[in-house]
Amino acid sequence: MLKRIAIVSTVLVGTVLGVFAQQAAKEAQAKTPPPRPDPLVFRETWTAPTNEHVSVSQKSIANPNLELHLYGSGKEMDTVLENGGPLHVWSGNCSSPCGLTFRDKNNYVDMTGLARIKWTVKVSGFHKVQPILKLADGSYLIGDQMSGSVIDFQDIEFWIKDVRWMKLDAEKLAPKGFFLPNPDLSKIDEIGFVDLMVGAGHGPGAYIDVGTVEVYGKAVKRSSKSY
Repeated sequence: MLKRIAIVSTVLVGTVLGVFAQQAAKEAQAKTPPPRPDPLVFRETWTAPTNEHVSVSQKSIANPNLELHLYGSGKEMDTVLENGGPLHVWSGNCSSPCGLTFRDKNNYVDMTGLARIKWTVKVSGFHKVQPILKLADGSYLIGDQMSGSVIDFQDIEFWIKDVRWMKLDAEKLAPKGFFLPNPDLSKIDEIGFVDLMVGAGHGPGAYIDVGTVEVYGKAVKRSSKSY
């Protein structure tokens, strides 16, 4: 009988201690502040010598820490300031899919945390703005985030964790394969956007417009050795 009482007492004490431990864990978790979004790594607003259409080039970059890289028929994109909108890149003249990326001269970007992209965009017809990445190992990815309103310029912000990524043939700007289950986004070499549709010149149904681009993540210092 005494043995049975001792066993019951031990069980009760263990249960009580377990309840206290769970309560303490919940209180500690409640006091821990939630993770905050990652800081701004770089921002690009563009620059242009005139208000006319000007072929996009390194001279179009306002941020001196960024290098411009063009893909597909990217050299056929223009910088434009018109119709009261912001200075932007326009893809209406692209004779095939065209893309553009930024490369921070000093840092890779780690986008594994609460990283995000914010850009000011407008589109025409079925055109959409999609994110593309070049990883430090030289491979390319395209995301399924498709941005843009045909009504007017719109500030669009999205979390990288919400984006599904697929491999990208950088020469043809052609997505290939299946969505990747867990791509390593801890060291990104270039970040930019792509218009997968052929431009149709001026007028409706023809282009994407991309104004200010902001990238939030964690800066990772580049070493002397690069891929």
